[in-house]
Amino acid sequence: MAVYLDFEEPIKALEEQIEQTKEIGASTEVDMSDKINELEKVLVEKTKEIFSGLTPWQRVQLSRHPDRPYSLAYINAITNNQFQELHGDRSVKDDKAMIGGFGLLDGQTVMFIGQQKGINTKMRQYRNFGMPNPEGYRKALRLMKLAEKFNKPIVTFIDTPGAFPGLEAEERGQGEAIARNIYEMMRLKVPVICIIIGEGASGGALGIGVGDKVVMLENTWYSVISPESCSSILWRSWDFKEKAADALKLTSTDMKKNGLVDDVIMEPLNGAHRNQEEMFSIVKNAIKGYLAELEPQAPEKRIEDRIEKFNKMGVWQ
Repeated sequence: MAVYLDFEEPIKALEEQIEQTKEIGASTEVDMSDKINELEKVLVEKTKEIFSGLTPWQRVQLSRHPDRPYSLAYINAITNNQFQELHGDRSVKDDKAMIGGFGLLDGQTVMFIGQQKGINTKMRQYRNFGMPNPEGYRKALRLMKLAEKFNKPIVTFIDTPGAFPGLEAEERGQGEAIARNIYEMMRLKVPVICIIIGEGASGGALGIGVGDKVVMLENTWYSVISPESCSSILWRSWDFKEKAADALKLTSTDMKKNGLVDDVIMEPLNGAHRNQEEMFSIVKNAIKGYLAELEPQAPEKRIEDRIEKFNKMGVWQ
């Protein structure tokens, strides 16, 4: 059963009205096609109206929508299920919140890496709610180095509420693991594409977020802190999360405007959570386009441009 957010209620009401009209037509054998067409046009217009005027907080809500596809869904769709997952950091254990492995993108071998959330309560616990431990980031780095060894491009999918902040994670070097990944990703000789498909929170996102192309889906966010945490720090309450979301400038539009991401991938009219197959196709075509642009470049040129891009961030002109 589809889940609707508060601001999607008018869409839900229209969809239910269309279904009821179809049922009446089927049961009474009365031609209701004109009425249905009229309602469908109203539905499209109402959807455009709602999704064209979303607030930053509403986009945050969309990024967390339970029906929104996660990393494995994108990878399996893009590779047509020709994906071989690889496990373990060769030191501690396999972190289920970080997935990665080789997959075929229309015959081309690509290393796919991403944070993975769960689709139900049991899976969310298994995946640690998409919050990787240090061994997750070390696994990601091991796979990146493997891709570099065999000269294969890397695509990362970012969707995390943050790196796991537990005591055990800190004891095993959470900060060092993320910092090491940032340092090493700057110097990778192969093309690196980073796509924010949901939440892009703090260092947890940056740990696999350094690339030649860093792009966001339309209804995602990327920030040093979540709106709720920002609100609780500044106003000692979560009640001001909408105000915090506005102030943080965390939407894809704001991030592109401020030069912190390279591109924004537009979602289907009613969001990735309502039309997953179309979203998979859009992302796949975007990846192919970025690879076609990056692969002809010399590795030294890519590394130089990558370092220069990140060095420019935050510089006051």
